[in-house]
Amino acid sequence: MTENKKRTFEIIKRLKKEYPDAHCELTYASAFELLVATILSAQCTDERVNVVTATLFRKYRSPQDYLKVAQEELELDIRPTGFFRNKAKSIQGASRKIIENFGGDIPQTMEELLTLNGVARKTANVVLGNAFGIASGVVVDTHVSRVSHRLGLTENVAPEKIEKDLTVLVPQKDWILFPHLLIAQGRKICQARKPKCEICVLESICPKIGVIPNDR
Repeated sequence: MTENKKRTFEIIKRLKKEYPDAHCELTYASAFELLVATILSAQCTDERVNVVTATLFRKYRSPQDYLKVAQEELELDIRPTGFFRNKAKSIQGASRKIIENFGGDIPQTMEELLTLNGVARKTANVVLGNAFGIASGVVVDTHVSRVSHRLGLTENVAPEKIEKDLTVLVPQKDWILFPHLLIAQGRKICQARKPKCEICVLESICPKIGVIPNDR
């Protein structure tokens, strides 16, 4: 076992202890709702998405419901999440394909999910991992990217390459949980502008790559 893999195991162990309740913070009651919420979460906080979907998910309960309204009406419903025109188009396009190609059910493979409008690997991994418990890969968002880079787990910038690096280091049984641990760490401690290294549980094993000393 490489030293980096051993250190990754220790990182996971410490973060599990620090964040025992780490989980997906998007609110959803079905795989389809999680798909919609994840599409809405692009360039938007989970908190704002949850505020919007609290009303949205009462109005729209199935893929068919999203196709019964004009795109302009859906745009108004999701406007607070930003990029609402593209997101409305993606949600309706995905809903149409779910009905036409998958009998109204959310597909449970990466390959099939990637055929849906607005779905890239991040969204597919979120749905597969959190709705179905399928560890198909590691979700890479801005927090995961930043924290994994600072921890020296990757030198890559492209999400797909970061994911590939992480799947080598992280045991598959932790692929679903690991992003939630890094997201919690990124929000609470390893923040973008001013990481709180002095109170970080990983301080003794962190190379602090990309951390400016004056910001500590």
